[in-house]
Amino acid sequence: MSEQTIALVTGANKGIGYEIAVGLGALGWNVGVGARDAERREAAVEKLRAAGVDAFGVPLDVTDDASVAAAAELVEERAGRLDVLVNNAGVTGGMPQEPTTADLAAVRRAVETNVIGVIRVTNAMLPLLRRSASPRIVNMSSTVGSLTRQTNSAGEDATGPLSVAYAPSKTFLNAVTIQYAKELRDTNILINAACPGYTATDLNGFRGVRTPEQGAAIAIRLATLPDDGPTGGFFEDAGVVPW
Repeated sequence: MSEQTIALVTGANKGIGYEIAVGLGALGWNVGVGARDAERREAAVEKLRAAGVDAFGVPLDVTDDASVAAAAELVEERAGRLDVLVNNAGVTGGMPQEPTTADLAAVRRAVETNVIGVIRVTNAMLPLLRRSASPRIVNMSSTVGSLTRQTNSAGEDATGPLSVAYAPSKTFLNAVTIQYAKELRDTNILINAACPGYTATDLNGFRGVRTPEQGAAIAIRLATLPDDGPTGGFFEDAGVVPW
């Protein structure tokens, strides 16, 4: 089997996920581009390869059991293991999200992708990650997932608009990250949550003040942690994010 570092990034056909793939590819890694849209996935792979990245497409809908199982089989057939998993795929669930008038379907959509999808993909990939010498899992969270920042914010400047689906789903993801870290503490798997900052992507109508490349930097850092690196943490470029 290949000794080249193997990574899988979900939701990697655009935005932050694509830039994570670029950054990991620049390290000489073999990067799986996970995405459910075939046309966008293959276009991203083609663009990455043109930029010198050793990329391959992974059909992947994180909300579908069969799709995730097939993705794990594809990675196993290709490399026999997985070194790094970046759970980047995410949705808002649909806006607006004022709690008193929220469409409950929006809440379900956000949790299904942003939380349950992460659990589904992580568990499917864990057997492959266990075969790695230095496995890493990075869960892409958000500043709005910080309860401390939510409660300390007097307005919408730091933590965005009212959001009863998206923001709580990222808080939920942070809590899930901690639970994985607790269960895996006696293994060599490091799992952390990453905060990319307010990044301009289609998720926020490109209103963010950071570029996708800037947003990807923390994920790349956590994906390349040394063996004695932290686990069960929440990090941004400046350091630890308060829960």
